[in-house]
This record gives sequence, C-alpha cells and structure tokens, in this order.
Amino acid sequence: LFYLERACFIATSFFHIQYSTANRTTGKMGIPANAKTVLITGCTPGGIGHALAKEFHAKGLHVIATARRPEVLKDLSDLGLTTLQLDVTNAESIATCKKNVAEITGGRLDFLVNNASGLTHTIPATDINMDDVRQTFETNVFGVMAMVQAFVPMLIPARGLIIMISSLSAISPYVFGSVYTATKGALNSYSRTLRQELRPFGVRVMISMTGTVKSQIAKLSRELPPNSLYARAKDIYTKRLTFSQNNATVSAEDFAQQLVAEALRGEGWLGGWLGGARNWFWAGGMAGSVWLAKLLFGEWLLDELAYRKFELPKFEAIVRKEGVKRLD
Repeated sequence: LFYLERACFIATSFFHIQYSTANRTTGKMGIPANAKTVLITGCTPGGIGHALAKEFHAKGLHVIATARRPEVLKDLSDLGLTTLQLDVTNAESIATCKKNVAEITGGRLDFLVNNASGLTHTIPATDINMDDVRQTFETNVFGVMAMVQAFVPMLIPARGLIIMISSLSAISPYVFGSVYTATKGALNSYSRTLRQELRPFGVRVMISMTGTVKSQIAKLSRELPPNSLYARAKDIYTKRLTFSQNNATVSAEDFAQQLVAEALRGEGWLGGWLGGARNWFWAGGMAGSVWLAKLLFGEWLLDELAYRKFELPKFEAIVRKEGVKRLD
C-alpha cells in the first residue's frame, strides 16, 4: 500500500506547477501588510485545525483561528495569530464571529476552512445514541452550512476559496463509524452542489479527502454496551478504536503543509488541474490507495477491503457457529 500510495501521489501531482510566494513587506506582529486572510474552525491543539493555522501563518497569511474555548489557543495568539471564540452549532456565536472578522479584515475573506468536527462516536450503528447522532450532524454538516451562509458575502469580493475537511470514510466504509461517515458523505454532496452555485461569483470549493492523520483520538476510552450485537467482538472493536493511528498515518503538520501548499496555488483552470488548487484534494495516510482503488474498481472493492480490514469475517464465523446473541 505504501508504494501504491506514493505512485498515486506522483500521478495526481503531475500536472501541478509549484509556485514560490513573493516576499511581502511585513506589518504588525510579522503579518504582511497586504496579507490574505484565512478563517479556520476547530483549531484546538493536537488536531488538523491547529496545524493548519500555524502553516498558513508561516506562509505569511493573516490567520484567524477559532475554537469553542479560545483560551486553548494561547500558543497561537503568542505567535501573532488572531484568535476568536466560535461554536459552529450556535447561531449567536457565528454572528459574533462574523462581526469580529469583518472588523478585522475590512469585510473580505480569502479562505474559509471548515475543519471543526464533532465526536466520531465509534460504535456499531445498532448501538449508537440518537442524541449523539444529531449532535454530530449539527457540527459536521449543519454547522458548515451556517458558516458558509455567514461568510460567503466576505468571500465573494475576494474570489475566495472554501476548504471542506472531509474524510476518506465518505466513500470507504469505516466500520463502527457509520454516523461520522454519514456526515462526511453529506458534506461531500453539499460541497459539490455548493461549488456549482458559487462558481458564478468566483468562489471556489475544495474538498479535502483526508486520510489517517495523527491525533489524540486513540487516547479516548470507549466500551461496547453490554447488550451489543458485537459484545463477543471486543478485540475487533478495540483494534478499530486505534485504526486511525496506523503505520500509514501522517502527522498533522505534514498534512497541513500539503493542504496549504495546494490552497495557495490559486484559481488555475479545469477545477485546479492546470495550475491551481484542485477541487478534490487527497492527502493523509492511505489516501492515495483509496483514490486508486475507487478509480480502478469502484465501490465494490472498497466494500470488500473494509470488511476484511476490520476483521469482520472473523466475527461472522463466530456468529455462524454460535448464533446471534443479544441481551435485550
């Protein structure tokens, strides 16, 4: 898979021309006086948003990093980044953030990065709490829609770029992650239609098909309900909890470097395939392999690979031998 992924990366990057950024006169706190602006949601330390904030800042952009609890962003503030409170599930919080951003940028925004993500709720679909389902959709889908509506008026004058942090799980079954995958599938469908609707206004939408990226998620402790259909598959479930931190996983910093470099390529032609940021960006562990498998064999292969990767044939054999067991 490693060599397959490397080959895919080379193939998808073949038509891209690397541009160096021109030197700019820097202003207060080292931010260029004519710097482009980027608003990023979900910048809590240890995740993709935090790494993206630092990387955009390193490239000379004026970064506005947000989190539900802005006090956790002190290290970014110390670096000279602007930090704001934002809860994408709260309309009042979004309105306040919009007002603050407009005052900071003069009513223009070059990049909106929708990165904030709810809990993954890694649990069998038959066991998940429906309140958890609704909360995950509030953050991963409805929150994104609300942010787009709020900030499109600032993106239009800048001919800006909206970056959606999606996931490979949107197209490849992520066993015990049905709710998370459903939100990312919905995000992709929404983003594709949004791209068409905003195209007349010069606003682009890039979907990041994010593979495995190192995070704190593996440290979270979860257990199956005692009456779960999968109660006899605790070993399989435990392995699944830490799957995203596999050998193919890349660091958040490496991922951020790739995404920021892509975003800064500009408009280009043909959806970014010639000289600009692509409509679809694939990076992170296993991204190249999934891209190639889908291209060559379609969803059938992805379904079969997922079933075997997460050791479900092993559990199927147990069910066939012992029958279905569930304590209601």
